[in-house]
Amino acid sequence: MPDLSFEVIDAYVPPYAAVPQLVFKLRVTNDIAGERLHSISLRSQIQIAVTRRRYTPDAQARLKELFGEPKRWGDTLHPLLWTHASTNVRSFEGSVVADLPVTCTYDFEIASTKYFDALADGEIPLSFLFSGTIFYENDEGMLQVEQIPWSKEALYRLPVSTWKSVIERYYPNSAWIRLHKDQFDQLYRYKIAHSLPTWEDVISQLLQSSDHSESVLRATNGRSEAVSGEEG
Repeated sequence: MPDLSFEVIDAYVPPYAAVPQLVFKLRVTNDIAGERLHSISLRSQIQIAVTRRRYTPDAQARLKELFGEPKRWGDTLHPLLWTHASTNVRSFEGSVVADLPVTCTYDFEIASTKYFDALADGEIPLSFLFSGTIFYENDEGMLQVEQIPWSKEALYRLPVSTWKSVIERYYPNSAWIRLHKDQFDQLYRYKIAHSLPTWEDVISQLLQSSDHSESVLRATNGRSEAVSGEEG
C-alpha cells in the first residue's frame, strides 16, 4: 500500500497563462520502495497560516478589517482558506515532481486578496492539505485504488514578491472592486452629469469633494467651539 509524502519546493508565474496563475512545484514521494504508482488524482486545500509571520505597523493597519485591532489578535488571528487546487500526477516509482496550478484573484471581496495586498514584503506562510486518489497495482498485478488521507500536508513560504508579480502582470497599476448595480448606475449618472471622461476622474472628484466637506466641517466646529468659549 502506498505511503506518500509531499513537499512544495518552488513556485513560479507561468509566462503564457490565459488567467492570473501561480504554479507550485510539488515533490511527491512514495515511501514504499520498489512500488510503481500508475497515477494520482491529487487535490489540495491551501490555507494561509497567518500566525507564522510578523506584521509591520502598516500591515497591521491594513489587516484591521480582517482581524480587528492588533491587541485582539491573540483571539482573532486564525488560518484563512485561500483556495482549492487539483492536478494529475503521472506514473512514477520513488518520487516525482508535479505542477499544481493555482488561479489567483484580485477581488477585494475575498479575504485572501485583502491579506495578500496588505503585505509589502517578506513571505506568505501557506499550508497545503492533500487528498485524492492513488491508482496502483498490488503484488498480484491487480489494479488497486487508495485514498490519500487529509493528514498529508506540506508547508511553504511564498515570497510576497511572487504573488505581486502575478497581480502586476494581469492588473498593472490597478485594482478591482464590485458594486451593486444601483450604486453603479448612480455613479454613471454622476459621471455623465459632470462630463468626466474616466472612472478615475469620478473617484478623484468624489474624494476631493469629501475632503473639502470634512475641512469645512472641522472649520465650522472650530468656530463654534471658539464662540462657545467666548460666551462662557
